Formats: sequence, C-alpha cells, structure tokens
Amino acid sequence: MINIWGSIILNKPVFNSQGNIIQGIYEMEWEDFEESFGYTFKRKALLSGLKRGLNILKKHGCMTVYIDGSFVTEKRIPGDFDACWDTKDVDLDILKKAEPLFFNFAHKRKGQKIKFKGEFFPANYIADGKGTEFLDFFQKDKYTGEPKGIVSINLRRLK
Repeated sequence: MINIWGSIILNKPVFNSQGNIIQGIYEMEWEDFEESFGYTFKRKALLSGLKRGLNILKKHGCMTVYIDGSFVTEKRIPGDFDACWDTKDVDLDILKKAEPLFFNFAHKRKGQKIKFKGEFFPANYIADGKGTEFLDFFQKDKYTGEPKGIVSINLRRLK
C-alpha cells in the first residue's frame, strides 16, 4: 500500500535472518494479523483459539494483547502461540471468576493450551527469575538473547 505522499506502508511484518520479527512492537488489526499469520491449516486452528481468548479479554476491558512465540516467526508450523495482555482497565477479580484459566499456570499452562491452543499471561506478571515482566520477556529471543519484535493487537476494533 502507498500513502498520499508516495511512501510505502508495510502491512506485513518484516523478519530478520533468524526468522523473528524485527525489533519493536508491531501494531496490527486482527484482520491483518489473521492474513499475515494464518497461512496454514495448523495456524488457522491456533488463530481460532487465540480469538476466543481475545474476545473474553475484550469483554472484560482489555484493550491490547501482545503476541509472541513461534507463531509470530517464519516457522511454518508453530506449536502454539504465546500472548500477554494489558491489565489496564481490566477488573481482575471479575475476570478471574469469568475465566480462571487466564490465571492458572499449573502444569505448563495445560488448561490454557487445551481451551485456547496457546498461552495467555498478564503483561505485567514476572516471567523469569530476573524479575522481567512478560511484555519485556517476549521481546528477547530465548535462544540468543537478542532483541526481537512482537505483535500487538488492538482489541477495541476486534469483531
């Protein structure tokens, strides 16, 4: 797509040599995300579980979710997705009653994986022994420690 000034606007992620999105938070609408990352049967199945979770979070006031993991890489068949969600404007007590799986991390998040086909974490929860919050943790390659990109989805316009 080209804007009125003739500049190219990228609506698809750009990947580095390791297959990760280039460093930063890449903002996408659900439809663009679905088009960019739902190109295999497995990926489409994962998207259905992700969207189910996003709709629950949206219903309870969440406005932004960040997607990480092999799902937002060039890997053709990812195992699942990893998501962390902004807790701002979310009544956590009500959400815990409505969907306790968003707070159940037992057995390597088995319950979340069964219901949603992936994992959800509050973005401000601690992800590792160093005190790194999930939003920051997601932006480092777990194998190399190098910075990498993630995708944010604005839930305000999610249908």
